[in-house]
Amino acid sequence: MMEFASPWWLLLLLALPVIARSLRAPGSLRSGAIAYPDVRHLSGRLTARVIAARAMPWLALIALGLMIIAMARPRRLQEVVTVSGEGIDIVLTLDISGSMRAEDFQPRNRFSVAKSVLRSFIEKTQQDRLALVVFAGKAFTQCPLTLDHDMLVRLLADVELGMIEDGTAIGMAIATAAARLEQSDAASRVVILLTDGVNNAGAIDPITAAKAAGAIGVKIYAVGVGTSEGALIPIDDPIFGRTYARNPDGSYQRTKMDEKTLRRVAELSNGEYFWASDPSALSQIYEKIRSLEQSRFETTEHRRFEELSGRFIWPALVLLSLYTLLANTWLRKIP
Repeated sequence: MMEFASPWWLLLLLALPVIARSLRAPGSLRSGAIAYPDVRHLSGRLTARVIAARAMPWLALIALGLMIIAMARPRRLQEVVTVSGEGIDIVLTLDISGSMRAEDFQPRNRFSVAKSVLRSFIEKTQQDRLALVVFAGKAFTQCPLTLDHDMLVRLLADVELGMIEDGTAIGMAIATAAARLEQSDAASRVVILLTDGVNNAGAIDPITAAKAAGAIGVKIYAVGVGTSEGALIPIDDPIFGRTYARNPDGSYQRTKMDEKTLRRVAELSNGEYFWASDPSALSQIYEKIRSLEQSRFETTEHRRFEELSGRFIWPALVLLSLYTLLANTWLRKIP
């Protein structure tokens, strides 16, 4: 269905009948001393040249009409796009400490599963800005808030264990993520914190960081990963091959998670705590977080149109070119 973006131009079409009437008035077609370039036309017999001469003004009139229609910007609706109008800023915060090598999330380790779940979350997110913060002994921003989710997926793929010194600086991770949201004017600001350990590094403790985040309106969804009994931490030794981390007394280390602190972090920021004991549970948790935040969405419709002005401009130019060519050659008049 066609419509016009600037319909007021169409009012000029009302002038065309007046112009056409003036063209039909006696003598209106005579602009030269001799109307026809060949005296044989004075016999009264209609020839091709006489008919063409009489049609000339109508070429200009039709061209004018086409140009008026083009100025009214005819267009055709292509599609209606629904866009979320409120928007949420989310910082995905990923633990990349050595304990994420634990292989209790079969057939892969915790880190690989976490990256896969985060990628899926990013790809399913449409209109929200996302950022990525990674942490171990320190925390840093891998990607600032962006709507370019394809770029974020590529940057997530570059994240590897061992990128930074080992440790678990949960407090620093929260502080870094909250800092990314401090200047945000989004209706909702969220940090999704994924970790499997106990805070043992960094200058800021998790409780202090969570209080600061809550004070500026940042909500934290804390996600703890790992089985209740913990898991051994594999180490790929260049000499002895695959082995497992040991304590100073020679016993094997097992990862453990500080659920109490994570629950408190979520509570202080008006968020929620989740525990994922397997890959399926982790995926379900991220989908639940998505649904909790989607309840605040409002949607608006944006219409995309195909502009049709060119379909009227080109015929008008052809007619005007034909008019000019004939007026200066075959139908040229003597002044």
